[in-house]
Amino acid sequence: MDNPFIQGLRNMPEEIFALVDCNNFYVSCERVFDPSLKGFPVTVLSNNDGCVIARSEEAKKLGIPMGAPAFKYRDLFARQGVHVLSSNYSLYDSMSGKVMSILKDSFPNLEIYSIDEAFLELTSLSGLDLSDYSREIRKKIDKWTGIPVSIGIGPTKTLSKIANRLAKKKKAFGGVFNFLEHGDTDNILAEVEVKEIWGVGRAYAKLLRSRGVFSARDLKYLSDQWIQENMTVEGLRTVWELRGRSIIPLCETPPPRNQVVVSRSFGREVQDMDTLMGTITEYTSRAAEKLRKEKACTSVISVFIQTNPFKETPQYSNIATSRLEIPTSYTPRLVDVAIGNLKRIFREG
Repeated sequence: MDNPFIQGLRNMPEEIFALVDCNNFYVSCERVFDPSLKGFPVTVLSNNDGCVIARSEEAKKLGIPMGAPAFKYRDLFARQGVHVLSSNYSLYDSMSGKVMSILKDSFPNLEIYSIDEAFLELTSLSGLDLSDYSREIRKKIDKWTGIPVSIGIGPTKTLSKIANRLAKKKKAFGGVFNFLEHGDTDNILAEVEVKEIWGVGRAYAKLLRSRGVFSARDLKYLSDQWIQENMTVEGLRTVWELRGRSIIPLCETPPPRNQVVVSRSFGREVQDMDTLMGTITEYTSRAAEKLRKEKACTSVISVFIQTNPFKETPQYSNIATSRLEIPTSYTPRLVDVAIGNLKRIFREG
């Protein structure tokens, strides 16, 4: 006899989802404001300019991996004419807002999944040609923002995620792939590695490969009992979604974040307190703005500083944390505490 979880799955209604994903988002944002970057290899580095966090297609073809330490690839960057940019999260946040605004106006239900991804619920639009409509929205986003996007459509969020990867990887689909236009999806799922499935992490991928499960099709046909025993209920949800049964609902209200971080590296060495105090004031003000935007307050504020880890000089790093008796998002109060934290850990030179 089925357990209550299995019985609940069988009673769930059919739905249609889409995943919209901005292509190489950080690089695309930079190219909107500097069109001369188009056609050239471009990388964007993390907050401390330490690692590659975004790559253009041209940079990917050069073999530059995601997360690559920048100092190890300096020679390749110079030799291949790679444009290396520091991250600009204020720009990316602004561009993301513009893309999401277009999606909100174009679709009835939206879940902002990340800064460059959104799930859409399309069930009420089933009377439309969803592929053609998605192509129209894709063109509108490109025209109004300059950001290229890919759109994947499927009967579940997991399948729409896979569809999005196909839309992005295969130019023949024109940036949109719709599972609903394909009767037998097994041949498609056979080409998707198990590690690429949404909800299957590195540990589960290793476990599945040891059992001879290498593709999404292989996973789709594993027994429910084995999945629940070895991958818990969450794994069972993923398998049911691969079978076309919608289990993971759209979440239109994102959960509040637990922390706000504003951090950057300097383009030069900074050794005096006045410059650091000015920077800490600026960054704390940005963090306070983010708090107020989310109608949130904080009861903890930390300041961290460190020297350049890539230079062969004496290293220093430290962090100071303060707890506030009354949670707040008031900028002057947060700046005052942050400056106090800085003074506790600052060292001359």
